[in-house]
Amino acid sequence: MEFILLASAHFLALLSPGPDFFIIIQTALKKPLRYAFSVCAGIASANALYLVIAVLGLEVIKEMQGLMIVLKYLGGAYLVYIGIMLLKAKKTDLHVEEKSLHVKSLKAEFVIGFLSGFLNPKNIIFYFSLFTVMVSPQTSLFTKSLYALWMSSLVLFWDIGVALLIGNQKVKQKLSHWIYGIEKVSGVVLTTFGIVLVL
Repeated sequence: MEFILLASAHFLALLSPGPDFFIIIQTALKKPLRYAFSVCAGIASANALYLVIAVLGLEVIKEMQGLMIVLKYLGGAYLVYIGIMLLKAKKTDLHVEEKSLHVKSLKAEFVIGFLSGFLNPKNIIFYFSLFTVMVSPQTSLFTKSLYALWMSSLVLFWDIGVALLIGNQKVKQKLSHWIYGIEKVSGVVLTTFGIVLVL
């Protein structure tokens, strides 16, 4: 029962589009899928890191106000930066591989995804809250580790699913006239997320 409650809360959170979602769709629309997959891997890795911290019971980090403030401002600045890069990007042909956000490697895309997940203080608070409220203190470390493995895997496969859907050639063709607008909307949304996070 504990796992069902935990998994349900986590899945509902996945359904709510956040900054990660918009980074994934812009990458999947503008670049080959391998770049979007790399972003997804980075996002999942950041989530896995916070899950490991939550499983180990290091809730004390949540009480470190200085760290949380630094994360908040760095995260907000990062999202604003990405948003501005998307807003400044020029219109390009769908069939031309664009180096949007000045990214030229899978490693750099991984870093973009990782930073998006890591610099979002809502992630650390969310996972700590889940494990504090929904997981019994009597639950073994092994079981908690399985919970964390499930959630980090779900983040990865969910994000890859989004990338596959958006990066599908037929979907891209149908959205070809709208891609420039989608990119600008994503830029506005990410910039807004960043500003709201800071405020």
